[in-house]
Amino acid sequence: MMSRLHQIDDDQVVQRFFDHDYRDRGIVKWQGFYLSDHTAALKKQAKQEAQRYPAKPHQSLAEISRRLNQAFANHLTVSIQMGTRDVNGQYQPDLVGKVRGYQDELIYLDQHEVVMENIRHVAFIDGNGHQSKTAL
Repeated sequence: MMSRLHQIDDDQVVQRFFDHDYRDRGIVKWQGFYLSDHTAALKKQAKQEAQRYPAKPHQSLAEISRRLNQAFANHLTVSIQMGTRDVNGQYQPDLVGKVRGYQDELIYLDQHEVVMENIRHVAFIDGNGHQSKTAL
């Protein structure tokens, strides 16, 4: 009989504790479970999302074609800004490389296949990695 009375008393103490004293910390209690490589990846992603790539002047299809042909013929490195934007309305980083070839509306830029009509701007890159408005 004594143990049953003790259990009822313990149950009441526990219930009173949760009703009046216990404060759930919510998501805070789970933060210790993040791995260091996971938090590093989250920081890197946040940094990339914070980076902004301003719009470059929109070039005509004829100007884009002329620059890409010149880059292909002279083995020049180019920087291509695509006209597409991410979900936040921001332009993506430029694609940089040499024009390896083309077929119909596809341009082969090192490891990238680029659709000609999606290109917004083409610039030549000098030996120091700087953009130039004219061929080198």
